[in-house]
Amino acid sequence: MSKDKHFVPSPGGLRNFRKNPWAVCCLIILGVFYAGAFLADFVSPYSYQNEDRSYSYCPPMEIQFLDEEGRLARPFVYGVTISFDEFHKRNYIIDKAEKYPLKFWMKGDTYQFLGLIPSSRHLFGVDAPGRLMIWGADARGRDLFSRIVYGGRVSLSIGLLGVAISFTIGLLVGGIAGYYGGRIDDVLMRICEMFMMIPGFYLLLALRAMVPADFNSVQVYFSIVVILSFIGWASLARIIRGMCLSIREREFVLAAKVMGLSDFRIIVRHILPHTLSYSIIAIMLSIPGYILAESALSLIGLGIQDPYASWGNLLSEAMGIIQINFSPWILLPGFFIFLAVMCFNVIGDALRDCLDPHFQVDENI
Repeated sequence: MSKDKHFVPSPGGLRNFRKNPWAVCCLIILGVFYAGAFLADFVSPYSYQNEDRSYSYCPPMEIQFLDEEGRLARPFVYGVTISFDEFHKRNYIIDKAEKYPLKFWMKGDTYQFLGLIPSSRHLFGVDAPGRLMIWGADARGRDLFSRIVYGGRVSLSIGLLGVAISFTIGLLVGGIAGYYGGRIDDVLMRICEMFMMIPGFYLLLALRAMVPADFNSVQVYFSIVVILSFIGWASLARIIRGMCLSIREREFVLAAKVMGLSDFRIIVRHILPHTLSYSIIAIMLSIPGYILAESALSLIGLGIQDPYASWGNLLSEAMGIIQINFSPWILLPGFFIFLAVMCFNVIGDALRDCLDPHFQVDENI
């Protein structure tokens, strides 16, 4: 049997990826994002639903490293007092008489670590009655940093789960259509075209409308994952089908048939692995679409609902120019959406240059 039975990414291609500083930087940024989302309960000073209405739209607090005399001191934040002007606008004034030292590994809101282990330890924070809001607060006085960290858990995981499901469907449908051809190919491709002819966002809204209104946020979360998976698989299936049409005629596939292997095993073990380079690239370039789709649904109130946090519903507070003008920090979730999308696109382009033979340059030249 031919030695090209299984596809293995070129070590040289992977070395070229490491030589791309932008791709490596983006990979580190995404690693930090996913680590923070995974450890959100521990990393965030407060729970996603911990609120204090007296801190509504509190501006970001500056962590101080010098005391009033300019000497190095233990990191701390000043307290704030609230005053109202003649237009009843809330103003936050720094109260230097109150200092709240920054503490690490401190007790705070209780949570279930990994959903199993009860704990109340947080990476950092300050003692009550002080509040630590390094990125400001939202309309209900909730720490925006904590909400963004928790929101990343939803927005980033939806991209991975959605892609995992849609690409599994796309690979199997495309592999079956390309391997068998004929009438099976015609039927499967017509089904793909039916999904592709409907604009993606309208199909997303139509499928979301089918979800019962009494679903809680956890049920809505899994519903959105399923909905996004049904939108993205069709275009991948058509491309995989075209690749499998040529791969099925190669010698190692014919040898597998002669050996009596089942059709399913031939497709999964001998044909689909040869589409791996394209699939890896397509996965990285598709994840941003899932993140944006979830953010769009949450932004218009059809996705994750308050008090649960996602980057989309956090950004919904920035729908009015007045809120943006007086509290510009509420735009921070949009920055994280932009940064995550850009990182995935940069990594996808770098992987394409490294793994796709059409983009590789002979190192000996």
